[in-house]
Amino acid sequence: TNNVAALEHGMAQYTVIQNNWGGAIDDAYLYRLDEGNLPSESKYLLVVNAANREKDWQWLLEHRKRYKGLILEDKTEEMGMLALQGPQTKEILEKMILDTRAKLPDPWRNRLRVCEIEGIRVTVTISRTGYTGEPICFELFLRKDFLRRVWERILEVGKERGIVPVGLGARDTLRLEAGLPLYGHELGMDKEGREIPVFANPSALLGVSFSPLKGEFIGRDPLRHQFEELKLRTMKGLLPPREKQFVPRRILPVAMLGRGIARSGDEVFFNGRKVGYITSGTMVPYWVFTDEGVLSEPTEEKRMRAIALAYIDADIEVGQRVEIPQRGRVLEGLIVERHLSGEAPPYARPILVQEKKPKPSMPIRSLKETAEQFVHQVIRNHQWRQRETINLIPSETTPSPLVRLLSITDPSGRYAEHRMMKALGEREVFYYQGTKLIEEVEALLIEEMRKFLGCTEVEIRVISGQMANTAVFSGYMDFLNRLDRKSEPRRILRVMNHHLGRGGHLSAQPMGALKDFVAMDPLTERPSVLPFPVLKEDLYQIDLNKTRELMESYHPELIVLGKSMILYREPVREIAEMIRDLKPRPILLYDMAHVLGLLGPFYQEPFQEGADIVTGSTHKTFFGPQRGLIGSNMSEGTEYEDLWESIVRRVFPGSVSNHHLGTLIGLLMAAYEMNTYKREYQKAVLSNAKAFARALKDQGLMVEGNPELGFTETHQVVLRVGYRRGPLLANRLEENNIIVNYQSAPDDEAFTAASCLRMGVQEMTRFGMEEEDFKQLAEYMKEIILFDRPLAQEISRFRKRFTEMKYCLPEKEASSLVSQLFEALR
Repeated sequence: TNNVAALEHGMAQYTVIQNNWGGAIDDAYLYRLDEGNLPSESKYLLVVNAANREKDWQWLLEHRKRYKGLILEDKTEEMGMLALQGPQTKEILEKMILDTRAKLPDPWRNRLRVCEIEGIRVTVTISRTGYTGEPICFELFLRKDFLRRVWERILEVGKERGIVPVGLGARDTLRLEAGLPLYGHELGMDKEGREIPVFANPSALLGVSFSPLKGEFIGRDPLRHQFEELKLRTMKGLLPPREKQFVPRRILPVAMLGRGIARSGDEVFFNGRKVGYITSGTMVPYWVFTDEGVLSEPTEEKRMRAIALAYIDADIEVGQRVEIPQRGRVLEGLIVERHLSGEAPPYARPILVQEKKPKPSMPIRSLKETAEQFVHQVIRNHQWRQRETINLIPSETTPSPLVRLLSITDPSGRYAEHRMMKALGEREVFYYQGTKLIEEVEALLIEEMRKFLGCTEVEIRVISGQMANTAVFSGYMDFLNRLDRKSEPRRILRVMNHHLGRGGHLSAQPMGALKDFVAMDPLTERPSVLPFPVLKEDLYQIDLNKTRELMESYHPELIVLGKSMILYREPVREIAEMIRDLKPRPILLYDMAHVLGLLGPFYQEPFQEGADIVTGSTHKTFFGPQRGLIGSNMSEGTEYEDLWESIVRRVFPGSVSNHHLGTLIGLLMAAYEMNTYKREYQKAVLSNAKAFARALKDQGLMVEGNPELGFTETHQVVLRVGYRRGPLLANRLEENNIIVNYQSAPDDEAFTAASCLRMGVQEMTRFGMEEEDFKQLAEYMKEIILFDRPLAQEISRFRKRFTEMKYCLPEKEASSLVSQLFEALR
């Protein structure tokens, strides 16, 4: 039922072997093993349920004649599979295979890789489908005659980590917790001898494709009817009578309340009406976790709970209670969304039914009492962050006192909407009075940012880097549709960017700002976004050779450079050269959110290197308050004049109305500071970052990045501290007054399993720290990370040496202006 053509080499997909009537013969996983030029030229592996092997094989043989050139081989007697599932399996497997960082599958679902088991010299195909619901999961496919040796090797290596062999009973409870169907229970024939529709199972949404590129396939029309009815039900639309519905019942999870276990076949009632029956049910164990936060870990305490899956009337909804009569008593169950969550690797966490606790009543205080408590709390936090902590978050900075005070002056909170009108002499027309200062500030700020960026056009009304990207994506889509305003606007057909798991910006992802502007790929049925390939030996760097090969075949309309975990210069010049002769030429956007303040001869000058558009945040390495900007050379008379006009329209009125006038004033002061001290500041940041990285390495810590480049070419330094230890050590450092952020490495599954700490030197450089000071900091961090030595007071004393802001108007010269602003703000 799935879309085989969408499978790339080294990927897998869940699918259903369907019959002509919209029911399931079995469910399965399909793997694309080798890289043919076309999907039809490749080899695939179909893994079915062992109990259904003969039935599935006969079905496939019966329909083989419909597909010319199809060769079927039953490899059951030649191959075997071992499933290694659980939070520590990655570490176990890394000890078993050769060349682990290059050979483990990418840390995302449905990826596979071929590797070799150390000491046994057998080739193994490793996949990550996770059919037990575990977020850390591996399936090993290998020749049958090596199964026992690999099995024994797994138990040997995993012994110290508590690995245990389990059989089908344990697997059944695991898949039940995950809400996954099993043939004979949630798939096949129901208790009354009727076909269970494929779309009665939630997993069908992943396993069924109606791509028009597939054409006709077995059971297509019945499945389509089921799917359309499911959409109608979700939208609370008008449904046909129950006897004419295609999916009159659905498989839903049931959590048992009180004592008792629902068993397969037990009838289910709702308000006295029989609505279905239990398909699977049992008592399952679960670990009690320490708390609910990112630092939560399973304790030694284990408890039991009764859970089930039920095939019940489709109008029953999550949150409703049902009754299950059983041996003269009635059990009560609650329809729940799911029993288990794998969203926070490395652990699968139980979702427990909990009684809602009443919110504690807040003490009644006067406004004065409330204000005193709140203000004292804010002051304490301010003093802690500004006087006691070493701030190493790479996406933050402290603006100068003048910038901060200017940002809260009038016209903070006021409006100054405006747009350029050609009919009025191409003047900016303001829609509010009292805006003369803002009109002047905006003109001065644009000029300062033109000077800094090295471009002709600047848009400064966006209030964040995310909004800047959104305006560019929206403007580009508007530009692509400029000749047809009567049809449904088409989206950007193909985008190339950095994968989120490789350090890419969230705002350039289909789940972020790109979501509403990128087209769906009709082949893959996913957003048409292709991540840059990376070097095997350095996952932080783009593989330019592979990128060059992809560029002509993929031919993106938009290329987005820039990362949130960025250790190196981006290859702007190289990619601009690759796309120079492509027709139509892609737009090259460099999102400099994290490195905007480094723009210049010591780092990168993107417009000289070939970028079309630069976006950025003004509060990370730049000196400003939290805002964004967009720059380009798309002036009047250039090829992309119309694109720039589209982007400006999508800023206002498309994205902002009140564009936060107070911080706009603060940003102008920050721009003056940056343009005055740019060279000294940038040189200090880049040299401090390299010195910090080298010092951490010398202290015995594992620093990411290429040592031949000094580990970093930006303000960022990344430490690898051990699988899933990032959150723990970030918290430990905070307790010792060092503020960093935990970061998932390119080979981690998620932020909750983060192996790294991401740090930036820009803020403390501005407070006067130099190379020797960062070397001292590296020594402190070694003591905290490796030996858990408490150093909070010592770090606080160390920080007090660095409290005066540099690279701005000196404190003595600024003091009278600060006093005047304080007086004006009273």
